[in-house]
Amino acid sequence: MEFITEHATLLIILAAVFGLFMAWGIGANDVANAMATSVGAKALTIKQAIVVAAIFEFAGAYLAGGNVTATIRKGIIDSTSLADTPEILVFGMLASLLAAGTWLLIASAKGWPVSTTHSIIGAIVGFAVVGVGTDIVEWGQIGEIVVSWVLSPLLSGTLAYFLFRSVQKLILNADNPLNSARRYVPFYIFLVGFIMSLVTISKGLKHVGLNLSTTQTYGFSFLIGLIAMAIGVFIIGRINFSPDDDADFRFTNVEKIFGVLMVFTACGMAFAHGSNDVANAIGPFAAVYSIVSSGGELAQTSALPKWILLIGGVGIVLGLAMLGRKVIATVGKQITQLTPSRGFAAELAAAFVVVVASGTGIPISTTHTLVGAVLGVGMARGIGALNLQVIGKIFMSWLVTLPAGAILSIFFFYLIKNGAGLL
Repeated sequence: MEFITEHATLLIILAAVFGLFMAWGIGANDVANAMATSVGAKALTIKQAIVVAAIFEFAGAYLAGGNVTATIRKGIIDSTSLADTPEILVFGMLASLLAAGTWLLIASAKGWPVSTTHSIIGAIVGFAVVGVGTDIVEWGQIGEIVVSWVLSPLLSGTLAYFLFRSVQKLILNADNPLNSARRYVPFYIFLVGFIMSLVTISKGLKHVGLNLSTTQTYGFSFLIGLIAMAIGVFIIGRINFSPDDDADFRFTNVEKIFGVLMVFTACGMAFAHGSNDVANAIGPFAAVYSIVSSGGELAQTSALPKWILLIGGVGIVLGLAMLGRKVIATVGKQITQLTPSRGFAAELAAAFVVVVASGTGIPISTTHTLVGAVLGVGMARGIGALNLQVIGKIFMSWLVTLPAGAILSIFFFYLIKNGAGLL
C-alpha cells in the first residue's frame, strides 16, 4: 500500500495512457465489426462510417458502458485475495491493458478481425494465474463468458438468417420488389428504432439515473421507432429511382432503399458496440483508479468517473480513424458478398444481441457476434455464398488471440513489477 500512495499520480497516468492505447486498439480492430457491413455493402463510405462511429460509438460508450465495465473490473478475478498486496492487482491490470492493446495493434496492422474481449480477458487471466495463482480466477464467471462467446454468434446468425429470409419473402421475391420495398422497409426502420431504444433505455441507461417504468420505457421506445420510421420515409421519398438502373442487377433500386435502412442499423450497431466493448479498455483502468484513489483499498463497489468513460470513447474513435480500414475490408468484403439488404439483416441481428448482452453485463465478443450474423445471411443464400477459406483464417485468429493476450500479459506483468522495484 505504501508503494501505491507514494506513486499514485504515476500509476493513474500509466493507467490512463494504457487504457487509451487499448481503446485505440478496439477502434482499430473491433469497430470495424460495427462498420464493416455498411462499408462492404457500399451503404456508407469509409469517411461516413468514421463520422457515424465517432458519434454513436462514443454515445454508447459514455451512456451505456457502465454495466459491462463492472463485470470486467470485478467479475473475472477474486480481488479480495489481494487485499494485503493491492499493488499486484494494479501491476496486473496495467500489464493486461498493455498486452491486449499490443495484440490488437498487431492484428489490426495485419487486417485480422480478432476479439478484443478475448484479448483483455485472456490477459487478465494470464497475469492472475502466473502472478498470483489459479485460485484467484473466478472460473465460474469465465465459464459463463466463454459460453456467451459460443451462444452469441449462434443467436445472431439465427436471427440474421430469419431476418434476411423475411426480406427475401416480402420484398426480393415479390412481383414488384421496388413497390414492396417502399411498403415494408419503413416497418424495418421502425423495428430498428424500437428495439434499440427499448433495450438501451431498459438496460443500458440505468446507471446514468434514467429509471423509467415499463410502460414509459415501451412508450418512449415506440415513439423513437415512429420518429425513425418518419425520417426513413422522408429520405426514401427523395431517392431518385430509374428503371435503367435495374438493367444489370434487378434489385439496384431496391438496394437504394435498403441503403437508407443500413444507415439506421449502422448507428444502432455502433451504439451497441460502444456500450459493450468500451469495458474492455476502461474496466481494468477503472480498477486501477479505484485502488489508487482509495490508497490501496480494494472496494467491492466504486463509482465510475465519467472522465474514464470519456477516455474510452475518444480512444475508440481515434483507433477507427487511424487504422480501421484494413479490418473493415476483411469483414465487409471477404466473408460473403454483401448488399444493403444483406448487410441490414446482419447488422440488426448483431446489434440486438450485443445491446442485450451489454444491458445484462455479459462481455460478449462483438467480433463473434457480427461474423456469426454475416454467416447467417450467407447461409440464407446457400453455403456456396460463403468464402470458407477466409472464414477458416478468421476462426484461427480467434483461437490464437486468447493465448496471445495471456503470454503478452505475463511478459508485461514481470516487466512492470521489476520496474516498480527500481523506483
